[in-house]
Amino acid sequence: MIKWGKCDFSELEELEKKMEKLAKIDIERFCQEVARELAARLLAKVIPRTPVGEGSFETIEGKRYTIKSGGTLRRGWTANSEDEAESGSVPDATTYAKSLKILRLGNNFVIVVENPVKYASYVEYGHRQEPGRYVPALGKRLKASWVEGKYMLTISEKELESQLPALLERKMKKYIEECFNNG
Repeated sequence: MIKWGKCDFSELEELEKKMEKLAKIDIERFCQEVARELAARLLAKVIPRTPVGEGSFETIEGKRYTIKSGGTLRRGWTANSEDEAESGSVPDATTYAKSLKILRLGNNFVIVVENPVKYASYVEYGHRQEPGRYVPALGKRLKASWVEGKYMLTISEKELESQLPALLERKMKKYIEECFNNG
């Protein structure tokens, strides 16, 4: 008769318990956390790229008074409405990203990042204009028939998309390590 010897299966049993724990993790919560972090990172990229206008001023008796300050479009990324963006009472990008609603469509988690300022799409993609027309708010005549877009959101999305694999790998590794080390 052949003897197989002794074998200690305790480490395999411990690995089995950790794998069971890993299988029980709340994947939905993990995906929501990742979606919120991606939204915050996108906002952190797009906000500084968004141009800020000079604002509107009025000169009365030699003194210059501000009618409307610039930066409405930039503040719009974390505002719920254009009025909120104009008033300046908007939260920081991280706080705003945490408040965003996450939709689940099949296996996809969708978080919508938008700018409610009405002219945001014109600044993003560019727009036509009538050369020679006088614009009182600018105090100038328009020169070009086409104003090139700034593509602040498009560039930020592409930049984030290129960083996505490494970011997801780090998050997954951290999540799995937490699961294995705290078990």
